[in-house]
Amino acid sequence: MPAATSQSWIELGRIGGPVGVQGWVRVQSFTDPPDRLLEFPRWDLRLAQGQRQVHRLLEGRWQGKALVVRLAEVSDRTSAEGLRGAMIEVRRKELPPAGERQYYRADLVGLAVRNLQGELLGSVDYFVDTPAHPLMVVRGEREHWLPATPQHLRRVDLAGGTVLVDWPLELE
Repeated sequence: MPAATSQSWIELGRIGGPVGVQGWVRVQSFTDPPDRLLEFPRWDLRLAQGQRQVHRLLEGRWQGKALVVRLAEVSDRTSAEGLRGAMIEVRRKELPPAGERQYYRADLVGLAVRNLQGELLGSVDYFVDTPAHPLMVVRGEREHWLPATPQHLRRVDLAGGTVLVDWPLELE
């Protein structure tokens, strides 16, 4: 099994900037659907400097197209600003098992990526969320940004450490 699967912490989102003056913050959720992040009452945050903080989620809601939350220990804009860029993490053992043809992104990072023609594109480095769909960033001799959709992700072999994609190099 790849090393990524043994990670004890899985990133579920990131905190953006403050919203208003009462400690609300904007969050980027990596869950599907995005508001599933609100099902976790305890938020373990890893700040940009590496230290950890635990916060209790008081409430969350959609504000336009953004998910915003209020944490128990954050009551003003200055405190909220101090959380900017923090990663929202959960212990792997607290997550439900992934469903059929579902994978946690952390489990894909580091896997080798080959296309249907057998060409090695590189390995999964990270993911980028876009309004249309997530993108899987693959680094090898070149960097490839591939749609992380069922149409393009054909097979994931966690035990073998590979991802098979429908992405001919002539598309680039």
